[in-house]
Amino acid sequence: MALRGVWQLKKLIVSYCDWGGSSRGIRAFMESELPTFKEKNPQLEVVTELIRGQHPHLKGFYKNKNERVVCVKNMTPEDILLYATRLRNALGRKVVKLKTRHVTKHPSVQGTWATDVKF
Repeated sequence: MALRGVWQLKKLIVSYCDWGGSSRGIRAFMESELPTFKEKNPQLEVVTELIRGQHPHLKGFYKNKNERVVCVKNMTPEDILLYATRLRNALGRKVVKLKTRHVTKHPSVQGTWATDVKF
């Protein structure tokens, strides 16, 4: 995703094993889907990395110095493309759990309103 017109994902590393069965989908992804993904995203540096004996994963490096790793073992090339586009579209921010369902600057002193209030 672009923040103020600037893509936030700088680098995408595709790690795989040339022997393992869990890397079968990512090897097919690299042959069929990865060249078109590189052409559609010229702002993105895509690197393939051979790591023997490890499960395949995608690692994204963002401009705000954060990184995200997604394990893609035993996935189809279409699923891997979906995860790669999700990494590209993400802003790279950490996920923050909200304490309440609504966020406001001035919370109510009396509490939140509900329909089942009895007088």
